[in-house]
Amino acid sequence: MGTRREVAEAAQVSMRTVSNVVNGHPHVSDAVRERVSRAIAEIGYRPSELARNLKAGRSGLIGLVLPELDNPYFAELTRAFVEDGARRGLTVVIDQTDGDRERERFLIDRTNSGSLFDALVISPLGMQPDDVASIPEDRPLVFLGETLFPPFDHVMIDNRAAAKEAVAHLIATGRRRIATIGAQQQSVDTSSLRLAGYADALQDAGIPYDDSLVEYVEKFRRQDGAAAMARLLALPDRPDAVFCFADPLALGALRTMSSAGIRSPEDVALVGFDDVEDGAYSTPTLTTVSPDKLRIASAALDRVMAKLGRDAGGGGSIVTVAPHQLVIRESSRPRSASAADCPAAPRCQSVAAKGSNPASSAPT
Repeated sequence: MGTRREVAEAAQVSMRTVSNVVNGHPHVSDAVRERVSRAIAEIGYRPSELARNLKAGRSGLIGLVLPELDNPYFAELTRAFVEDGARRGLTVVIDQTDGDRERERFLIDRTNSGSLFDALVISPLGMQPDDVASIPEDRPLVFLGETLFPPFDHVMIDNRAAAKEAVAHLIATGRRRIATIGAQQQSVDTSSLRLAGYADALQDAGIPYDDSLVEYVEKFRRQDGAAAMARLLALPDRPDAVFCFADPLALGALRTMSSAGIRSPEDVALVGFDDVEDGAYSTPTLTTVSPDKLRIASAALDRVMAKLGRDAGGGGSIVTVAPHQLVIRESSRPRSASAADCPAAPRCQSVAAKGSNPASSAPT
């Protein structure tokens, strides 16, 4: 790999001129820019991203703070952030909070007080908007999830609309006694919004809301889904469909059903949420709501770059609603459908999100 000095000698310019071309400075003639660019290509010079960052007073490190790294949704989201960050010359460093409010506040405060990170992207569960009241508005913070933290940038999906679409799909297949797994006693916006979407779909179809069909869980884990499904199957009049607030809950529910000799979708149809990879290879394959993880990551990093002054549009607070879609697979086939109507494949049919303002941004 060539050096900047070799490029300067080949292009017959100073090393400062080479730096100006590499950094995109406007005060370089087209002829000189072309000559330097040609020399860079011929010699194979690659500027040091670290050196450029340090010169600009930055580290090139972005913190990504998530509740649970062993949750497959967050693992897949992390991959999207790492890959997109690398394309932008950023290194993404990951931390975990377990949804603990004090841990979330600590990590934000640490970034706020001169850490190595240039910016922080965080998906909080415990924090409240008042927790950021003392943080200057110009701090490069981006929040993920349902709770808004003005005046900072925010990336989310429309959980209520997505849940409503999932349950409306089950109703459209002829199911009427539809249960749900994933409600939570503590105030968690993800659960409350998905529960509201579930209720919306029932109301639109004229189906009474039945508290006995709403299963509460501690977390979105497989074991929680398995235990909740066991309780539903023990009801005198068991459900004919179940909407789970996360794919791990649905996968746990499938295991309980299989052990009890209950078939899906013939006896009980099932829909999950998050479109994790395991659901495409379960038996049966799992119908699920698929948030656009790539769009979530790119939208958050777009705001990071803007706040760091590398892109235009850094000012103001932006809320981005990323798109989602309903991926229909075997677990929710209509009772009258044959196996040939929905073959065992990672994706049987995708239904685009309705009313979720895909990939839209709006100032707050």
